[in-house]
Amino acid sequence: MASDYKKVVVRTVPRGDAEVSKETQFWKNFEFPVTVKEFGAVTCVDFNPQKPHQFAVTSSTRVQIFDPLTNQVEKTLSRFQDVAYSATYRADGKLLVAGGEEKSIRLFDVNGRAILRIFKGHSGPVHVTKFGTDNLHIMSCSDDKSVRCWDIPSEMETRRYDEHADYVRCGTVSTASKDIWLTGSYDHKVKLFDLRTQASVLTLDHGHPVESVLMFPGGGMFLSSGGNCVKVWDALAGGKLLAAVSNHHKTITSMCFNGARNRLLTASIDRHVKVYDVASYKLVASLDYPAPILSMGVSPTDSTVVVGMSSGLISIRHRKPEPGDAEKTKRKLKLSRVSHRYYDRGHKVYTAQKGDIVVKKDPRDFLQKYDTMLKRFEHSKALDAALKTSVRIKTPEVTVSVLQELVRRGVIKRALAGRDEKWLRIMIAFLKKHITNPNFAGTVIDITNMLLDIYTPVIGESEELVSHFRRLKITLDKELQYHRTLQEIKGMLDTVLAASQTVDHGTREDLAAANTEIPTERTERSGMAVPMES
Repeated sequence: MASDYKKVVVRTVPRGDAEVSKETQFWKNFEFPVTVKEFGAVTCVDFNPQKPHQFAVTSSTRVQIFDPLTNQVEKTLSRFQDVAYSATYRADGKLLVAGGEEKSIRLFDVNGRAILRIFKGHSGPVHVTKFGTDNLHIMSCSDDKSVRCWDIPSEMETRRYDEHADYVRCGTVSTASKDIWLTGSYDHKVKLFDLRTQASVLTLDHGHPVESVLMFPGGGMFLSSGGNCVKVWDALAGGKLLAAVSNHHKTITSMCFNGARNRLLTASIDRHVKVYDVASYKLVASLDYPAPILSMGVSPTDSTVVVGMSSGLISIRHRKPEPGDAEKTKRKLKLSRVSHRYYDRGHKVYTAQKGDIVVKKDPRDFLQKYDTMLKRFEHSKALDAALKTSVRIKTPEVTVSVLQELVRRGVIKRALAGRDEKWLRIMIAFLKKHITNPNFAGTVIDITNMLLDIYTPVIGESEELVSHFRRLKITLDKELQYHRTLQEIKGMLDTVLAASQTVDHGTREDLAAANTEIPTERTERSGMAVPMES
């Protein structure tokens, strides 16, 4: 009996690309990330609530304030003798507070560098510092398991809670009430404090060491993250668990809201940032990064996302401008310019009259733009000036000289870091053009290696940058092939020249031997020896 016929199994394959929601497009619509390398792990990122929304980055023994437009460091606060933590802005953007391993809290004026206040009293490192809603008090949480309240004018401790049984590594202040604080600890507990009472008013068990806590603007709900789970609690219902979200593979280290407070962003050491809809807690987008993430911040306008990683990398992503934004910017610049004749209106200019003694002034020796910027220690701007079209094309030796000067000063890596995709394309094109020039090859090769060291983690996110580096590699391969061919030719020529020298030396020896065998006779008058005639 014949067996049943076995049909051909047709493989099912997906047709076309998967549908991409508008939400995903919104969070993917960012430019190529600007990467800055710090000396240590980036433990905190905080945006200034006031325009132009600078952001403070806490890493190692310093706090750096970045300009969101240029991605450059505006100011560095380095008045720390040990590792600094949790630098955050006050609501008015005028003051900044930070803790650290020194067991003290420092208060800074954003417009200056001096320390305004130093609050001492903790017996362990201070990992959390926040301003109170009234802007007159500071909240601090420490590894000494305590939560304290400090009065800014008097520099005195006004409240202290010792209820946690382990390190307190996260905390926040309610924006709805100046007296409500929320803290999380490694003892798995989340505690809600009211400064008008002597003890906590609510204690909840998260189930894992708590790494981050966050309160909703209304103050009735809050979130806690620990392990790979985010939990949503209802404070008004006595701490009722409303939802538990788990989309990360590893520990969640940071949480924040977007500017409109309708999206929740979570970051983890699994190198991902997840975006959730606050209404349904449904995952709407995911962002990838090259290293484990420790801190994160989103600007109030949702135009900038800054992520700090354990490797010391800072990733700065800006939203791509809308088509009409460029025209609006040009129009504003045009209106802001003031004509010279209007500027001089009302000023009487004196001209020399007959009989006046005119003293000629020596012409001033103006420095080039890059020299002026180097004199002001504006290294990144000096490199930008040397890479302008009129300089790098007509006088490439000037650009290379500026690069050599930055290398000599030891600031070349800082000048190369923190660049966007457009700048990198210009720089790679310049390196590709001059990497085969023997006058510039040494410097250009060193700069290429530095660029690869700095931007290797993020190059793969831009296909255009990958293609530029491939072209650079092709140029190098051709140059190396030329050198190999020249080495082979040189070896052939050395062999030919060595053989010709051997033949020439043998011919001379034969001639010398022939001359000694010819008989001679001396003339009687001169006494000279002459060859005898045959």
